[in-house]
Amino acid sequence: MEDEVDKVKNEALQIIGQFQDLPRLVVFDLDYTLWPFYCECYYQDDTPYLYPQAKGILYALKEKGIEMAIASRSPTPRIAKAFLAKLGVDSMFVAQEIFSSWTHKTEHFQRIHKKTGLPFTSMLFFDDEDRNIGPTSEMGATSILVDDGVNLGALRQGLSEFYRKSSSSSRN
Repeated sequence: MEDEVDKVKNEALQIIGQFQDLPRLVVFDLDYTLWPFYCECYYQDDTPYLYPQAKGILYALKEKGIEMAIASRSPTPRIAKAFLAKLGVDSMFVAQEIFSSWTHKTEHFQRIHKKTGLPFTSMLFFDDEDRNIGPTSEMGATSILVDDGVNLGALRQGLSEFYRKSSSSSRN
């Protein structure tokens, strides 16, 4: 199993290496983005699992020195945080904004910005809900809608979109 994670990590490192302008922070939603379920449908002592390519992508971003954060509207933050710890990835995130909210992740992003001091324009965001993509994009983040969780295709799309936005803004 670890071989598959290493394989994905190496592919992700190759994808990341193709871009000069990289995000300083990659923000992930949890439910149906990093893992294929709603954590509120589970108990804290259940065994969580990530989408097949998610862990390799997280390791690649960490190896490249790109910071990561969580923005999740989960009504069960205790379960979500327990799952991140069980998966051994909780310490990879500089901010974990996991709370129930009626906003479209804008409050989550305000808190992440406050914690990290990074501008929204230096952030890349992955989420499975279309309603979160527009508002976070309007804040300046490059926001990518994922259908089947975070995978190498989504990573490539996100980095391409981020590069396109950052290189066009540097020309203005």
